[in-house]
Amino acid sequence: MPGSANLNIMLKAARKAGRSLVKDFREVENLQVSMKGAGDFVSRADIAAEAILKEELMGARPTYGWLAEEGGEEEGKDPTRRWIVDPLDGTTNFLHGLPHWCVSIALEHKGQVVAGVIFDAAKDEMFLAERGEGAFINEKRLRVSGRSKMIESIFATGVPFGGRGDLPATLQDLARLMPTCAGVRRWGSAALDMAYVAAGRYEGFWERRLNAWDIAAGVIIVKEAGGFVEPLTPGAELLERGDVVCANEAIFDKFAGIIRNA
Repeated sequence: MPGSANLNIMLKAARKAGRSLVKDFREVENLQVSMKGAGDFVSRADIAAEAILKEELMGARPTYGWLAEEGGEEEGKDPTRRWIVDPLDGTTNFLHGLPHWCVSIALEHKGQVVAGVIFDAAKDEMFLAERGEGAFINEKRLRVSGRSKMIESIFATGVPFGGRGDLPATLQDLARLMPTCAGVRRWGSAALDMAYVAAGRYEGFWERRLNAWDIAAGVIIVKEAGGFVEPLTPGAELLERGDVVCANEAIFDKFAGIIRNA
């Protein structure tokens, strides 16, 4: 499966960071952990993975901008392009020894995400997409689910933790959605939730108050797999607002209507 030079750079960087994380994951009980905020932990593994990604991505494309969870934002000499990076999405899972976390890399060009990679290193699953070229998992083409009935569909979301203010809205979402569907999953990685929608494992996903690095790669992977992705508030700027809803075409309107009926 040929890809652009930029995509190959992203794949190489994701695999290198993933190998580093897997090594630390095997010794998770020895990780030195510091507190960033209520329910939001950062480990030395997270920081080391971001350093690897920055060295690989910025080393190959030094004029691009940079936006990442730990390192913040840097303006590039090329104002039209930037990397959007989450070195470890699912940090809490990682620190608890749960093998459901990933490396997420997106490339933005003139405000649009044009390539994305989500690497589940624990399971050796690489989700990837480029604009107009389709979405893949490793060497296999991805397509969203073909289910069209809500009652047969499974959805994913993130349930706010640590007393976050959006918990009541999410509980209201669940109260409206759960009687209409086959189930709701909360697995602790927004990037992988979106990758799973692209793979047809979930029919849809929604969540509020995410960051650009949580969803940027997922946006293009879902779209290139044939899915719909929109902000929860129609007309809002998706990456800036961080409130997202996505699903396959057949159920998007029904699903989004339930979630938006707050």
